[in-house]
Amino acid sequence: MILETFPVGILQCNCTIVGDENTGEALVIDPGDEISRILERLRLHRLKLKQIVVTHAHIDHVGGAQKLKQATGAPILLNQNDLPLLQMMEMQAGWLGVPTPDVAPPDASAEDALIIGLEQYPAQILHTPGHTPGSICLYFQPQDLLIAGDTLFAGSIGRTDLPGGDHRKILRSIHDRLLVLPGKTRVVPGHGPATTIEEEAESNPFLQN
Repeated sequence: MILETFPVGILQCNCTIVGDENTGEALVIDPGDEISRILERLRLHRLKLKQIVVTHAHIDHVGGAQKLKQATGAPILLNQNDLPLLQMMEMQAGWLGVPTPDVAPPDASAEDALIIGLEQYPAQILHTPGHTPGSICLYFQPQDLLIAGDTLFAGSIGRTDLPGGDHRKILRSIHDRLLVLPGKTRVVPGHGPATTIEEEAESNPFLQN
C-alpha cells in the first residue's frame, strides 16, 4: 500500500493519497488545493487516479477537487448532505479572502456504509455529521486506518460554529462511530498530526465524560 499524507493550501488541509503499487490505481482524499503538487506525487508513484473523495464541503478540503477531476477524469464522491455548503463556496472564499474555486455537484454521494476505494484496499464510509451535515470518515479496516476529515483531531474535535455545525451531533458521531473502532486504529485527521483511537479515547479533553 502506498500511503502519503501532506498538507495543502493556506489552512494546511491534510490531503491523502492511497495507492496500490500492483495495479497502479489510486484514491485521493481531500484535494483542497495545490493540485499540481498532487498530480506530481501521483506521477512519482506511477499511479492512475480512480476516485476523488471529499470528507466534507469546506473550501480547504473540496477547493481543488474539480480541478483534479478535470486533470484526471476521476469521479468525485461527496456526501449529499453537504450540497448546501458546496453552493456557498463564494461565501466560504470570502471568509478566507481567496478566489472562489470552481466546484460542481459530485458524481456520486458518499453514503454511510458505502464501500469505496481500491480493490485491494477498500474503505467503508462512516457518516459522521457534526462538523458539517455531510461529514464522513473513511475506515480501512484491514489496515487499521481511519481518514477522519475534520471530525476528530489529535487532542481536539472539529469546530461546530460554522454553518451546518452541531456540537451534540459531532460528539455523538465520535462516540458512536469512531470510539467503537479498535484502539490501535491509526487516525489521520483533516489537519495536524496523526493519532490513534485509543489515545483520543483516553486523553482527548473533548471526549471525557
